[in-house]
Amino acid sequence: MNIHIYKVLACVLATFSLPQNELLAQTDSTATIKDQTLKEVMVVKRRSGTIKLRNVDNASLITGQELLKAACCNLGESFTTNPSVDVNYSDAATGAKQIKLLGLSGTYVQMLTENLPNFRGAAAPYSLGYIPGPWMKSIMVSKGASSVRNGYESITGQINVDYLKPEDEEGATINLYGNTKSKMEANADGNIHLGKVNTEILGHYENDWGHHDDNGDGFLDQPNVRQVNLQNRWQYAGQTYIFHGGLGLLDEQRDGGQTHHTAPHVHNPYEIGLKTRRYEAHMKHAFILDAEKGTNVALMASGSLHNLEALYGKNTYDVDEKNGYLQLMFETNLTKLHNLSAGFSLNHDYLKEKLSVTSETQTVTKETTPGAYLQYTLNINDKIVAMAGLRADHSSHYGTFVTPRLHLKYAPSDVLTLRVSAGKGYRTPFALAENNYLLASGRTLVVDDLKQEEAWNYGISAAWSIPLADKLLKVNAEYYYTHFLQQMLIDYDSNPQQIRLANLDGKSYSHTFQVDVSYPVVNGLELTAAYRLNDVRATYGGELREKPLQSKYKGLLTASYKTPLGLWQFDATFQLNGGGRMPDPYQKTDGTLSWDRRFPAYGQLNAQVTRWFRHFSVYVGGENLTGYRQENPIIGASDPWGSEFEPTMVWGPVHGRMFYAGIRVNLGKKL
Repeated sequence: MNIHIYKVLACVLATFSLPQNELLAQTDSTATIKDQTLKEVMVVKRRSGTIKLRNVDNASLITGQELLKAACCNLGESFTTNPSVDVNYSDAATGAKQIKLLGLSGTYVQMLTENLPNFRGAAAPYSLGYIPGPWMKSIMVSKGASSVRNGYESITGQINVDYLKPEDEEGATINLYGNTKSKMEANADGNIHLGKVNTEILGHYENDWGHHDDNGDGFLDQPNVRQVNLQNRWQYAGQTYIFHGGLGLLDEQRDGGQTHHTAPHVHNPYEIGLKTRRYEAHMKHAFILDAEKGTNVALMASGSLHNLEALYGKNTYDVDEKNGYLQLMFETNLTKLHNLSAGFSLNHDYLKEKLSVTSETQTVTKETTPGAYLQYTLNINDKIVAMAGLRADHSSHYGTFVTPRLHLKYAPSDVLTLRVSAGKGYRTPFALAENNYLLASGRTLVVDDLKQEEAWNYGISAAWSIPLADKLLKVNAEYYYTHFLQQMLIDYDSNPQQIRLANLDGKSYSHTFQVDVSYPVVNGLELTAAYRLNDVRATYGGELREKPLQSKYKGLLTASYKTPLGLWQFDATFQLNGGGRMPDPYQKTDGTLSWDRRFPAYGQLNAQVTRWFRHFSVYVGGENLTGYRQENPIIGASDPWGSEFEPTMVWGPVHGRMFYAGIRVNLGKKL
């Protein structure tokens, strides 16, 4: 980690995370006309909430300003206005969500917090709810094969969450939120500066106590979730040494399924209950050896304990997961043009799983993976940049494998930037831990002896910044191709009585094309439009087919307007999600098909209004204002104990309109 780059990036993030109603001003108090001194002139300028970074890879920064355009209760709700990342329910019973990038599941996106890998294995299905929105300072989304410094797991990209910092402006904030679905949240953060040492406490509490069943199928539309989440973070900055570290704990209870509230006549309701306890710790040490050449050494480490006790009707699944990660990095600028980075990493995963379906089984999975990397970067005045990386790792389970990656950037002018990337990625599938929500299905879950996943990713993109009417029209076009050599597939098609987690036997690939345009039409008003086309296919039962439950396309239109004095802000987002293939239906006992062969396109509208005051702001808004929802997200709801019960056929919203309101209060901090 280059200390100079780290400091510059920290400054950039701080600059673009200013509170919404702070005015950016240029002043000239010396101007005079006819010997009369004018008062200072305030020139207001609004920065975009999503910033296209100048990195060699295709990366965008979602700033705190962008996150305030919606309620953003957690990470999963922070991509509403983002054209690249989709967030979908995995099933209609547990509330599990997954992100999709480049048309593929979020398991192929490497999740990072503060540039440390996080939320692996058992944490993956519900991790989007583990990071409260008010805790986040920014989110960086990188597409395609990323740098080899963070490991070998990034296949379609990386998402790195940057938390609020202990070294940020001293003070505290409180955020209270409630919605018409009986959910309430309370968030608080505060930091204290103690000389060169700074500390911060982050707190979160949420409770969803409602029992909403809008479609009357006897099942909760979304589970009741009660969560307590706390973190304590520390920072020290000296002349030649920088330290960051912290501790975190999470306690969550998630209850869904049939209840006596939704189905009072049911004597033996089908219940879903998940109790999660998670503990985290991390530390980062940076030693500056030569500030002039940017020579430094960094040591980073993290650890987590994740315990899940899950009940799906009569099926139970318990898992104790432990993860430890260590990374040592060295970086130096050989000359002004040449940068060299090298390092060593060690990752250890331990999972103790206990599954009870027809009988009880217990398994222990251990994997230790040491690895080393070397990365070279050529930078010619930020016009031509080439980054080549190579790493080798040895898994105690899969043996030795090599990960090459290459990024090229060419910016012939301030108007045009071209990027090309190619790289390989690997991933260890934790079948039950990552997909335990499938146990809610009435089908039999079958898990094959899975191989390590392996894929190539290729990408090309072009970004234009075109001066138009004294403003900049920003246009971005990109194409990515992901080709799997080995893959774990969720196979719904081969056997109507089974869900099989199987190894790929044939071809599997994803083509993704996207174009997006943004333009500040008038002062304070910015419009963004985007369109993405997905062609995702894999081999099921010997036949190359569309991947099921995957929208063929997505259209996005966002509008954001802030009044000249920054007192009012209006935001609206419309999404059009294309239709796609359903898994092959089967014939029910009454002779009808279990579901349609394809699902239709649908639109969603979200909107929010914010009023800014000196020390607080109030916001009101609504989600899914079009009211569209999947009519029967749970198949066979009348007989949840039967083999035809299927809550995992989710392709659209599972609940209708929702309205919310909240207040943010700053204590000691500037707005």
